[in-house]
Amino acid sequence: FSPGLLLVAGSFAAFRLLNRGLERLVPPPPSARRNRWKWRNIWTTLEGIWGTTGAHSPSPCRFCLHPGLSEDLVGKHPPGAHSLVAVSVGYFLEDFVDMLCNQKLHQSWELLFHHSVVIVCFGIAVLLHQYVGFALVALLVEINSIFLHLRQILLMANLVHTTCYRLNSIINLGTYVVFRIATLAWMTRWLFLNRENVPPATYAVGTVGMAIMTPMNIILFYRLLRSDFFK
Repeated sequence: FSPGLLLVAGSFAAFRLLNRGLERLVPPPPSARRNRWKWRNIWTTLEGIWGTTGAHSPSPCRFCLHPGLSEDLVGKHPPGAHSLVAVSVGYFLEDFVDMLCNQKLHQSWELLFHHSVVIVCFGIAVLLHQYVGFALVALLVEINSIFLHLRQILLMANLVHTTCYRLNSIINLGTYVVFRIATLAWMTRWLFLNRENVPPATYAVGTVGMAIMTPMNIILFYRLLRSDFFK
């Protein structure tokens, strides 16, 4: 086994153990006790975001420290970036398994589909030691996930009519536009401009991934906007 695959396996096991112990660390409020699995899953996701965006050196900091990275997202990557992507694959695998075991398919198929695309794309980067920079750009999306999942926690805790929820909703939409929609648009543009430098099979995977992620994120943005501001 390559070190990357070992990291993926270790990350999967660590997040699995974390998921099992989180109910004791963060007990659900009375309003969330009917859905204890969801409460644990959201808190595991927040811990996963902390890990996958790099607690000690987040993705934005890496681009500031290595400005040449944006020019070559195929072969170049800063120290530790490959490990960060491998850890993120382990997290997405754990979340995929957790949803598959605890939620009905018609309720989770969109997220399962999303995770499948991410696991395939990031898995290629881990196995080939290439496109790690491209995966780092994709991890910028997870910055918005912090506020997206805080929104779910506030909803489950019946705090929807509080100032905290309203403030989080505004920040959530702002970071959604910057770190999801704009980031995916930049990644799509980069793929198009560099199509001659990317092998056809990898280019096809990346193009299909962007074609799936972009409409999914636009639909989710519309749902958030309608739910939090136009309800």
